[in-house]
Amino acid sequence: MIYPIRTVLILVLLFTQVSCKNQAAPPKVQHGFYFWKSAQYQLTEKEDSILKHTQCQKLYVKFFDVEKDPLFFAKPISKSELHFWDYNNDYQMKKDSNFCKMMTNMEIIPTVFIKNEVFRSASKGSMDTLADNINFLINKHYAENFKYQQNYKEIQIDCDWTAKTKDNYFYLLKNLKSLSKKTISCTLRLYPYKYTSAMGIPPVDKATLMCYNLISSLDNENKNAILDNKELESYLKNVSKYPLPLDIALPVFSWMLVFQNNSFAGMINPEEGELKDALKLIKPLWYEVHKDVVIGSLYLREGDKIKYEEVSEKTIDDAIVILKKHVSLDDDATITLFHLDDKNLSKYTYETLTSFYTDFSK
Repeated sequence: MIYPIRTVLILVLLFTQVSCKNQAAPPKVQHGFYFWKSAQYQLTEKEDSILKHTQCQKLYVKFFDVEKDPLFFAKPISKSELHFWDYNNDYQMKKDSNFCKMMTNMEIIPTVFIKNEVFRSASKGSMDTLADNINFLINKHYAENFKYQQNYKEIQIDCDWTAKTKDNYFYLLKNLKSLSKKTISCTLRLYPYKYTSAMGIPPVDKATLMCYNLISSLDNENKNAILDNKELESYLKNVSKYPLPLDIALPVFSWMLVFQNNSFAGMINPEEGELKDALKLIKPLWYEVHKDVVIGSLYLREGDKIKYEEVSEKTIDDAIVILKKHVSLDDDATITLFHLDDKNLSKYTYETLTSFYTDFSK
């Protein structure tokens, strides 16, 4: 049958409109960084510049850790005192008003890391106390160290919970939401993302899917434990849409893991100068110490093994392709890079770091 030209044009137009409606627009993601250093700390000039050039909108700052204590059950430790400003010379950055405006408008998200052991055999009463202490300390720390920032809207809790500890952990999250009256988010590893029936759905407003540290370094000698994309896709494919809004966290760090007598002995910064002359490559990812050397608090002996893991630009680009294929993101999703450290980020250009955000919107 031959259709008139007018009919054909109408059919083509209708088909085009339907096709466009079926193609969801890519999310206009927000740009974030984690700041994970424990101690008093002033951002370096390079880190300031990274925040500016990547147009960072959110900074997830670890305020403190929570560990189990034999006397007090659970206590916060390792408080991070990040300062944007020199408090002896208020608004030291007035010379760059655009930068000053960006820093004051940047959203700070207080983030607390809680060790999973805190929730083992814990009573509801101790969880009530812990939630109250966390809320109090966040407010205190924020008032002391971020007096030029807008008031915070969100708290993020970072915990590798298990099926046995989820009840106590989820109880704490509910309690913290009630006390703080803030948006509560939590980190979400890939295992609980995939196996929701066993691990449960945390009672939070949203979750950040942590796309790194997927496997054991020693048990997977030939794989990069920070980010292995085959491993990543194995967790993401054939999974139903997660019942919470999701953000994404990607790794932009490297590390050297020290093994002595096949046991993990510590982690060292790959930038340590004395290392170069003390190591020899024995196979991909692996080095051997060929002369004794002291690095920080670690005494490296001849014969010790070191696994050097870093994440290339291509590896992250490929991970983004996988994530866009398998994970549904809302329009206001946040992509957060772990973490803000000028030494670790020296191998990436500003353009590359920015692309890790913008590629999600293409």
